[in-house]
Amino acid sequence: MDIFWFIPLHGDGRYLGSQQGARAVDHAYMKQVAQAADALGFGGVLLPTGRSCEDSWISAASLIPVTERLKFLVALRPTTISPTVAARQAATLDRLSGGRLLVNVVAGGDSADLEADGTFLSHDERYEHAREFLHVWTRLLQGEEVTYEGKHIRVKGAKQLFPAVQKPYPPLYFGGSSDAAHDLAAEQVELYLTWGEPPAEVEKKFNDVRRRAEKLGRKVKFGVRLHVIARETNDEAWAAADRLIAHLDDATIAKAQANIATMDSEGQKRMAALHGGNRAKLEISPNLWAGVGLVRGGAGTALVGDGETIARRLKEYQDIGAETFVLSGYPHLEEAYRVAELVFPHVGIQAPGQIKVAPVGEIMGNAVVPPVAKVSQS
Repeated sequence: MDIFWFIPLHGDGRYLGSQQGARAVDHAYMKQVAQAADALGFGGVLLPTGRSCEDSWISAASLIPVTERLKFLVALRPTTISPTVAARQAATLDRLSGGRLLVNVVAGGDSADLEADGTFLSHDERYEHAREFLHVWTRLLQGEEVTYEGKHIRVKGAKQLFPAVQKPYPPLYFGGSSDAAHDLAAEQVELYLTWGEPPAEVEKKFNDVRRRAEKLGRKVKFGVRLHVIARETNDEAWAAADRLIAHLDDATIAKAQANIATMDSEGQKRMAALHGGNRAKLEISPNLWAGVGLVRGGAGTALVGDGETIARRLKEYQDIGAETFVLSGYPHLEEAYRVAELVFPHVGIQAPGQIKVAPVGEIMGNAVVPPVAKVSQS
């Protein structure tokens, strides 16, 4: 099980849909979250894209010198950049980071966001474009000289002069719920990433992508993108989930859902259907809570519980094929520590290079507080 964390390039805070407890995301905060993830044993971090975010590629580059082993899953929206320039960026970031780049391809489902960046393609046309884009991008990073003329992409004599570290190219991650998305995943990417729906629904998606890939003679790995609310007890975790949306009123939820309804993303429609804009019943599957999706686009579900319970739910996804989990939580700095302290021991993840000493907490009055005695079960 490989667990990633998240760099909140669009902001952070203690409450959803409220300025109370909000945090500006400057470089100092990005650095704190990235270094915490690096030290705690997370395999990497996702850096998102969109007009509401700081630039994912520049942000990732700024975090290379302040981290040691952390991989950067950097969001790439193909319609906003040429495949040749994107290949140069990817090769450069991969070299400068010593082979720590992963690429999250985002075809995009928010028409307002896309149009603000000059993209006016339909849903299926965006996937056609992404297919052509990746065809050129992957060939360039494998050292080929590429001349290509497609419906959306045209290049002549393109060549990548400086290679990436990873061969044949930095791994491609991708998510989507439509037929067009599943076809692209089966054909082009290394890991298919889905938002956190109930396990039975996720299994259907995995199986569909797997079948399509097998017809092409390919194998695809799988992952799940989720939020998480981890506490020492289940009751504390559910109370924390309630607090997260404590400042949401019906008008704020209705406005957010109206904006989300304009998106043509099949995955976003599935997220919205889980809660229907209603906070009355948000636990849609055991310990799977849809409250985040009341006001947040994209991943809208969270696993809620104590460390052992969350680990058990992650393993349920693992049992149906998930190898990688991209998690996040509010605020992202504190929640990273909670996940590492409460969940990691139950999934076998240890902080890298950790010196094996007995945890003692704070030294009290120059004396070590003795450990709690274990009760014999014999």
